[in-house]
Amino acid sequence: MAKLFYFLLLLFIQTISAQVAPTPAGPTNITQVLEKAGQFTTFIKLLKATQTADRLNSQLNNSNQGLTLFAPTDNAFSSLKAGTLNSINSQDQMQLVQFHILPTLYSISQFQTASNPLHTQAGNSDDGEYPLNVTTSGNQVNLTTGVVDTTVSNTIFSDNQLAVYQVDKVLLPMALFGSAAPAAAPAEAPAPTKPEKNVRAGAADSPSGSSDSSADASSAVSLKRKTVEVVTFVFAVIAVSCF
Repeated sequence: MAKLFYFLLLLFIQTISAQVAPTPAGPTNITQVLEKAGQFTTFIKLLKATQTADRLNSQLNNSNQGLTLFAPTDNAFSSLKAGTLNSINSQDQMQLVQFHILPTLYSISQFQTASNPLHTQAGNSDDGEYPLNVTTSGNQVNLTTGVVDTTVSNTIFSDNQLAVYQVDKVLLPMALFGSAAPAAAPAEAPAPTKPEKNVRAGAADSPSGSSDSSADASSAVSLKRKTVEVVTFVFAVIAVSCF
C-alpha cells in the first residue's frame, strides 16, 4: 500500500512539473516582433516586399550571427515627402531597408564604443554612399545619415541574437537621397582685347601715298603742256599755209 502511495505521488509530481515547465521558444520572426509592437505596418510591408524578412529570419535561425534592426514607425514614413518611396525602384527599396540593419548585435551601451561609420547591410559606408554614424549622450543614441538625424526612442526587442530599436525618422542614405553637388559654373571667357592700331604702319603708309599722288599730278601737268605745244604748232603751220 505504501509503495502504491509513493508511486501515485511521484506520478502526480511529474504531471504537475510537465504542466508548469516553460515551453521552448519558437524561432525568431522579425515581422512577428514588429507586429506585436504595433505602429510598424509600412516597414513590415517593405521587409516583405523586398524579401528581406525571410532572409533575416533564416539568418537568425540558422546561424549564430547577431543582428541589430532600426525600425521606423508608421509616423516616420508619413512624415516623408509625398512620393519618396515611389521615386526609387525595387532594388533601391531593398537598399533602403538594408540600411536599417546592422550585421552585428549592439546593445544600447555598446553604441558608446562603436566605431563610425557603422557598417550596414546596404554595403559601402563611404561618404556619399551608405554611411551611418552614431553618437551617444548617456543612454541616448543619436543616428545621422548625412540626410537625416534621429535618435533611438525605444527598445522593441532584445535577446542574445537580435536587437530591434524604434526610430522616429526613416534613415535615408546619401546614395539614394543625398543632394547632388551643384555643377561647377563655367569659367568666364576673357573679354576680347581690342587690336591696337598700327600707328607706325599708318604713318609710314601716308607719305608713300602722298608721293604717288604728287608724281601723278606732275605727269598730268607735263602731258598738258605738250598737248598745248602740239596744238599751237599745228595752228601755226595752218596759218603759214594760208598766206
